Amino acid sequence: MLLKTFGWSFAVTALGLVAAVFYGGWEAFGIVAILSVLEISLSFDNAVVNAGILKKMNAFWQKIFLTVGVLIAVFGMRLVFPVVIVAVTAKMGPIEAVDLALNNKDQYQQLVTDAHPAIAAFGGMFLLMIFLDFIFEERDIQWLRWIERPLAKLGKVDMLSVCIALAVLLISAFTFATHAHQHGGAHVDKAQTVLIAGIAGLITYMVVGGLSGYFEEKLEEDEEREQEEEEEARRTGKKRSAVALAGKAAFFMFLYLEVLDASFSFDGVIGAFAITNDIVLMALGLGIGAMYVRSLTVYLVRQGTLDDYVYLEHGAHYAIGALAVILMVTIQFQINEVITGLVGVVLIGWSFWSSVLRNRRLAAEEGDTPGSDEKTEVSSGV
Repeated sequence: MLLKTFGWSFAVTALGLVAAVFYGGWEAFGIVAILSVLEISLSFDNAVVNAGILKKMNAFWQKIFLTVGVLIAVFGMRLVFPVVIVAVTAKMGPIEAVDLALNNKDQYQQLVTDAHPAIAAFGGMFLLMIFLDFIFEERDIQWLRWIERPLAKLGKVDMLSVCIALAVLLISAFTFATHAHQHGGAHVDKAQTVLIAGIAGLITYMVVGGLSGYFEEKLEEDEEREQEEEEEARRTGKKRSAVALAGKAAFFMFLYLEVLDASFSFDGVIGAFAITNDIVLMALGLGIGAMYVRSLTVYLVRQGTLDDYVYLEHGAHYAIGALAVILMVTIQFQINEVITGLVGVVLIGWSFWSSVLRNRRLAAEEGDTPGSDEKTEVSSGV
């Protein structure tokens, strides 16, 4: 199971490290290895959240996520995205931007760093909306009840998450963005840029998330109708009609996953410049890390980990909220990537241990050994 799920990740790791040695020797090998670890540590919460969405998809779309999705993640977000950012912000052509990335790495790094306020605002707003919509939702299983229970009640207020997100954006634009950090330690006023980018992130979330949620609901309704048709077909002997909506629903959920991955990758791409400004080494290192994140996502789905350890999703969403705040703060202040990664690891580790304690308590209350009826109870959402 482990080799089947992570086989491609192992192969990509081997190829990537070999390519790094041929490209820049053993120094490049070390840089790529460090970048891979950085990406995995920063994106573990991404894998947990992705698993919560991917488990609703069939095996076909899980394969698409691991193939087409990886190409988008590795080449799109880790290679093409920084070049596009430079091209847009510096108002130059894509070919000129690529030439700059390959032949003038210092200037390329400067332009990407100067574009960070817009990148952080877009990604921060997208991730903040994910966290707010999660924390304001009424759910049977609550981890930190002292905070989740009252927030769930507040969540009944229409558009509350949007109002809070806009308030955070306004505060960030007129505090952090007025002294935005730039390359070389300078500070400039980026309030307008942050406002526009943040609103774009908010709109992106509402459009992509809204469409995926809409088609997911349609899919559930269609599955219920399909079951009714199956029962009717058994009674009458007639053929039932095929379901065509599932593919559309899965497509928009896949699109939502890709935008989510893009938002998570922002801090990894920017943080990578603290290690190297070589775009080839960045693509190799971050690409290897992205591959492991995707494999881990599928592993969590196939093992039913989220059903066994029910607080993991909570911990991942709290990590998302923390990352959103960190992204907004980095508009003005530099925060070490180690701190960013540790926040997510601590929150997810805490939620995992809380899940273990919960499972032990339930098993003790029922007088069963761990693993007997425990899984059934957790899966039921009681």
